[in-house]
Amino acid sequence: MLPAQQGYDRAITVFSPDGRLYQVEYAIETVRRGTIAIGIKCKDGIIIAVEEKPRKLQISDVAQKIFQIDDHVGVAAAGYIPDARSQVDNARFFSQSNKMIYDEPVEVETIAKHLADQSQQYTQYAGVRPFGVALILGGVVNGTPQLFLTDPSGTYISYDAIAIGSGSEQVTDFLEKSYKEDLSLDDAAALAAAGIYLSSEDKEGTSQIRMARVKKDTGLYEIVSKEDIENYAKTAKEKYPHNQS
Repeated sequence: MLPAQQGYDRAITVFSPDGRLYQVEYAIETVRRGTIAIGIKCKDGIIIAVEEKPRKLQISDVAQKIFQIDDHVGVAAAGYIPDARSQVDNARFFSQSNKMIYDEPVEVETIAKHLADQSQQYTQYAGVRPFGVALILGGVVNGTPQLFLTDPSGTYISYDAIAIGSGSEQVTDFLEKSYKEDLSLDDAAALAAAGIYLSSEDKEGTSQIRMARVKKDTGLYEIVSKEDIENYAKTAKEKYPHNQS
């Protein structure tokens, strides 16, 4: 009989004999089953992009997996999105409180650590469950682009480029091969679109792609327009044709 079948996966606070917390692993599996989310840091700022699959009659003008935390910070989520909304609300309150106390923009790492600490708390106490979502946080602070990943275990790590969700291993391999530190913001956006096409079953159109950016020169979060996404997708198909097969 497997350890999980002996009941070690029923209590969040109980380690299995081989040193695993099964509920945390189940939460991480929830992230793996979510649609792809990508974050890329470049010389001109930050790009975050997600795949969303709206239903035929759904009004999809508002992105469901990309959120704004502060003027200079955005988030992309993969996994159980209601949990993402809870963490985003927490991050917004924390960011505004930090601004009131210190009178300066909060560091992206500070937000990431705060959310990771909260996630860790939810792996430690009975009566709760882990958050079933991973977040990519990107922003520009004092002219420096910053990109972090948090996951249900309470880990937070800085990246140049990262993918989470379904097909993320394949997309991360693609990013490792294609990423360059001197990418422009437009190049990074095209790279993100190529990553989404690589993971997605839908290789045509851009209705499934949502994207946001934080430019280094302005330091402000903004949603990328549908027209710009179409241009980035066209560049992606020309530059990375193997992703369309």
